[in-house]
Amino acid sequence: MSPTRRPLTIALVSLAVAAAVVGLVVYSGIRVRAATETDLKRATNAAANLIVSVTSPTVGAPVEEIRLPGTTQPFTDAPIYARTNGYLKRWYFDIGARVKQGQLLAEIEAPEVDQQLQQAQADLATAQANLRQAEITATRWQNLLKTDSVSQQETDQAVSARSASKATVDSNAANVRRLEQLQGFEKIYAPFDGIITARNTDVGALIAAGASAQGKELFHMTAIHTLRVYVAVPEIYSRAARPGASASLTLDEFPGRTFHGTLVRNANAIDLASRTLLVEVDVDNPDGTLLPGSYVFVHLKLEKENRSLTIPANTLLFRSEGLRVGVVRNGRTELIPVTIGRDYGTTVEIVAGLQPDDQVILDPADSLTAGLPVKIKAQPSAGTPAPASK
Repeated sequence: MSPTRRPLTIALVSLAVAAAVVGLVVYSGIRVRAATETDLKRATNAAANLIVSVTSPTVGAPVEEIRLPGTTQPFTDAPIYARTNGYLKRWYFDIGARVKQGQLLAEIEAPEVDQQLQQAQADLATAQANLRQAEITATRWQNLLKTDSVSQQETDQAVSARSASKATVDSNAANVRRLEQLQGFEKIYAPFDGIITARNTDVGALIAAGASAQGKELFHMTAIHTLRVYVAVPEIYSRAARPGASASLTLDEFPGRTFHGTLVRNANAIDLASRTLLVEVDVDNPDGTLLPGSYVFVHLKLEKENRSLTIPANTLLFRSEGLRVGVVRNGRTELIPVTIGRDYGTTVEIVAGLQPDDQVILDPADSLTAGLPVKIKAQPSAGTPAPASK
């Protein structure tokens, strides 16, 4: 090679090497950038999918009964007032006493009524005497009229006087009967078989008749041979509240013991405020074991076809449009409206809205919306402890 062409060759070789190095650097940069974009896209897609934990509703056996709170009430509950004015002469029964219908509870001393009755009886006797005289006179004048010994006018006056005397006798007799009844009210009798639960008077107390503002309740009586229990049954269980259905009662003061009752009637209307049906359960209480006013739990049997699902309470979403739960279907979220039956605390009964095979999202975020892509978090295998929650 000639000395003049050697520097040119060296320059060309150097240029080619530099071009190759530049090309290699560019290629490496493009490859790195493409790999970075791929990783970023993969990370972005992964971040776009929420990772959620899910659970399946628990399918329980048919709900057999519901337990509702109630309060026992006496079958008959009556305050006893006086029907006449006076002073209490004596009383015969105190609180807790068992009395029979017609037994004398107390006596009232009413001297004014007694004196009025004596006066009315005297007035009646006077009116009866006048009536006898008027009858004799009227009869005599009618006989004399037959012989024209007296005028028709005089006879008519005698007959009218007899009628007036008879009316006076009837009026005085009615007044005597009224006062006799008032005098009878001086004795206060038990209106039914029951127990004295209150005595609000004592010997010498001034008694005012009636239940007005000045009147005072003398005794209070209850009949406890049968007790009533009024229970508010939720609307969803109203089918169980049929007259004639059996019910059982349990009380904390009688652990392990059950009392049997019968649902005798219901209100036949749902209360708009509480969405409940008022029912009455009657319980036989012949020995007085149960006391009125006791707090009880009433157990009502439900229909066998009333099946329900149970889910954890931390799956519920409280939205303005109503109660919702989030479920995963086809890899995306859906918000399903549900209806709650009973609240067990950590779990709730769902009576409408869910299917047994639904995947319900646990601890859903308040911002959860429908249509979001999600991934289900793998459940720890048996024997592998779950990570502690923070």
